[in-house]
Amino acid sequence: MNAQLADKESTPTAASVLRRAEVARVYEVAEHTALERASLLSARWGADVLLKREDQQPVFSFKLRGAYNRMAQLDAAERARGVIAASAGNHAQGVALAASRLKIQATIVMPVTAPQVKVDAVRRFGGAYTEVVLHGDSYSDAQTKAQRLREERDATFVHPFDDLDVIAGQATIALELLDQHRGPLHAVFVPIGGGGLAAGMAAVIKARRPDVRVVGVQASDADSMARALEAGQRVSLDEVGLFADGTAVKQVGALTFSLCEQYLDGVLRVDTDAICAAIRDIYQDTRSVPEPSGALALAGLKQYVATHGACEGSLVAVVSGANMNFDRLRFVAERAEVGEQREAVFAVTIPEQRGSFRRFCAALGQHSITEFNYRIGDAQAAHIFVGVQTAKRGEREALADAFRANDFGVLDLTDDELAKLHLRHMIGGRSPLARDERLYRFDFPERPGALARFLDRMHPDWNISLFHYRNHGADYGRILVGIQVPANELALLQDFLAALGYPYVDESDNPAYRLLLCA
Repeated sequence: MNAQLADKESTPTAASVLRRAEVARVYEVAEHTALERASLLSARWGADVLLKREDQQPVFSFKLRGAYNRMAQLDAAERARGVIAASAGNHAQGVALAASRLKIQATIVMPVTAPQVKVDAVRRFGGAYTEVVLHGDSYSDAQTKAQRLREERDATFVHPFDDLDVIAGQATIALELLDQHRGPLHAVFVPIGGGGLAAGMAAVIKARRPDVRVVGVQASDADSMARALEAGQRVSLDEVGLFADGTAVKQVGALTFSLCEQYLDGVLRVDTDAICAAIRDIYQDTRSVPEPSGALALAGLKQYVATHGACEGSLVAVVSGANMNFDRLRFVAERAEVGEQREAVFAVTIPEQRGSFRRFCAALGQHSITEFNYRIGDAQAAHIFVGVQTAKRGEREALADAFRANDFGVLDLTDDELAKLHLRHMIGGRSPLARDERLYRFDFPERPGALARFLDRMHPDWNISLFHYRNHGADYGRILVGIQVPANELALLQDFLAALGYPYVDESDNPAYRLLLCA
């Protein structure tokens, strides 16, 4: 490596990252990716929206840049000892392809829950130079195993984000972008997981064009960088959401935090529905399908425009990856309408009498119904779960007011995760037999034995009174469980939940559950 870059800055600067990026060895394997105008989005939002297409890389993700640049810096002795990496997908594919091109033996530890399509891709890209070790349920488990193997074999650990050579490799995207767009540029939106991409791009853009805003975007349930910047120090999340799995990181890196704290102009949080809407937007403009993390930046860009209005100069979103599980598309399509605020979801209570349904339909006006669920269960009142197509923001509140004007009880469920994920498929499930019921929403790893582990640990006197599972093609299955537990055993229930180790949400007081399912 060039001697002037060999220093390992304790506090990296924009200038030092720029120097590294300018000599990064990424184009021995990576592509110069397109900067494309999103015509449909630009017309809809009244802004010049551009997409930086990192989904066009050979491994369908930007991760190849940083992995290859780090491994290309190894000396002969380090190459002979090989490298170790831990990853749930995209970084693993980058390391595997780099290992094959550089002829370095790589051991890559992936969680058992990693999608088979990604495991197969790692083996295909790495060929004879890559060994895949499946271990644990999460990235954290895989990382722990990888560190043990590194010590045993004296190999080099290729970190997915907290390494200056990795950061510099990702920063080459910013160099390309600034070369491709010499005109007015208002802001660049970048997805954040561990922070390597955002740190590198923010540093280079601020070094070259300090007037351009650089905005990070995170899933609202995996917002470790946003929380760290708010706290002024790195924080570790207890759990992270798994939909945008490519950016589901509990703690950002020390180097990446330092750079983002200095050069990032802010971090936006977006929810699952907004990400799904952004996936659809990218498909409509490009006919390509990004993975959830790959659409994060565009979801943030749309939120920014909705808040700030028209901007002077172009807006760029980095489409960071396209390693999408095909089966997940069903879930994305279902949630995209809500994410774009083109569907509102309500629970409406109407009198169980003649003419009520006619009045309900009249209250809808010209709106189309996208979903309607009803089952008789009460002699006095009918509870309806209804999805309604909306054309613009604000119609949701107007619909709720129209229902109330007819003396209908209304509960807006458009932002209620329990209702959208489970209850919409379970309407009419009240039972007088479900006494002492507690309701929990779990994320289970999609692997053999997960449910058996749950049942084996449960108290033998407790009864499962409700169970709903729907496979969304993700690494984790989402399960809704009702457990009948006497009030004097609630402490035992909490011990059971803690020992189980699965992420969960107590939904026992959820108003939609109380209205539609609770006896």
